[in-house]
Amino acid sequence: MKSKKTFGVNLDKIQIGMQESYSCIITEEQVVKFAELSGDKNPIHLDEQYASKSRYKKRLAHGLFCASFFSAMFGTKLPGEGCVYANQKLYFKRPIYIGDMVEASIEVLKIDYAKKKVIFKTICRVKNKIAIDGEAEIFIP
Repeated sequence: MKSKKTFGVNLDKIQIGMQESYSCIITEEQVVKFAELSGDKNPIHLDEQYASKSRYKKRLAHGLFCASFFSAMFGTKLPGEGCVYANQKLYFKRPIYIGDMVEASIEVLKIDYAKKKVIFKTICRVKNKIAIDGEAEIFIP
């Protein structure tokens, strides 16, 4: 007899303060692929000469590429399979460059059992400094 896979996440197992994290070194290849996928071909991301004349002096990773690490954790780690974004606030505080090690983290702030949603603190750090700060609201299946 085959075992039946249950769909989604048990909301009762989620607790305030629970955390997950993900680290990634931003590569040239990732930035180019994200530009292709998203259509964001701003030269600040793709053209070294252009970027060298900008206020940042070198190419930046796309902010939304780095913020996508939150989505990866929500769908695979915490809360897990089947959850869906309802809302995300993002504050871009520092640039993230190609070659930077990004440490993304999520932390449960609030749980709404009646509406089956969880509010998370979302942060991306580079060299222990906050580059992206925010808050996400996730629906639980």
